[in-house]
Amino acid sequence: MVKSGIWGAGLGLALLAIGSSAQAAGDPAAGEKVFARCAACHKVGSDAKAGFGPVLNGVVGAKAASSPGYAYSPAMKAAKLVWTPATLDKYLTGPAKMVPGTKMAFPGVPDAKDRANVIAYLGRFNAKGQKK
Repeated sequence: MVKSGIWGAGLGLALLAIGSSAQAAGDPAAGEKVFARCAACHKVGSDAKAGFGPVLNGVVGAKAASSPGYAYSPAMKAAKLVWTPATLDKYLTGPAKMVPGTKMAFPGVPDAKDRANVIAYLGRFNAKGQKK
């Protein structure tokens, strides 16, 4: 019984590691195409300005509700999130499920590969909108 419990825990950790490395292994070029779905509200790049949504320059690793020039919802301000690849993945799966009351009226990106790709694309931009 103990062996199977240890084996099961080991398998669970291995699957978690595989999932995390798959997230990190997104393709930025493919992510740029996925980002086209987001571009109606969000911008990236050195000339990006806030619109319906905040600018996403430097979003990977940033605190939520920290992009200047955007009026965030009280729910997003209170969420106290840091946009790690894992947090972004969960949020992009269902924004309103993760942060009820968010202004983001987007149903989410159902495909895990698409989410990994767009996160890899966003990760290429520093806070000033320059590609890393």
